[in-house]
Amino acid sequence: MRKSLVLSLTVLFVAAGFVAPLFAQGTAAAGGSEVAKWSIITAGFALAIAAAFGALGQSKGLSSAAEAIARNPSATGDIRFALILGLVLIESLVIYVLLVALILFFVKPFPV
Repeated sequence: MRKSLVLSLTVLFVAAGFVAPLFAQGTAAAGGSEVAKWSIITAGFALAIAAAFGALGQSKGLSSAAEAIARNPSATGDIRFALILGLVLIESLVIYVLLVALILFFVKPFPV
């Protein structure tokens, strides 16, 4: 059952990948310079990488804090403070990348 589901979903995604270019716009409608296009692509990848590794860092920190509280319940307050501080710093880095990505998306820092 599970193998057939995985196989059917794989076939569905491959078929969607082949059909998707049929709905793409022609090159005549595309505008802007190459630098602007690549800055948008780069911003998208940077945001994806920052969000992925930020989430991994947060999950590792949360699991370590839960394990530390389980081992030493009397240090809960100190562990919680360090956890919250670490999570805030990780999340702020992801928000900074989001800010840079939004600037590259909408402000057009390069001449077109």
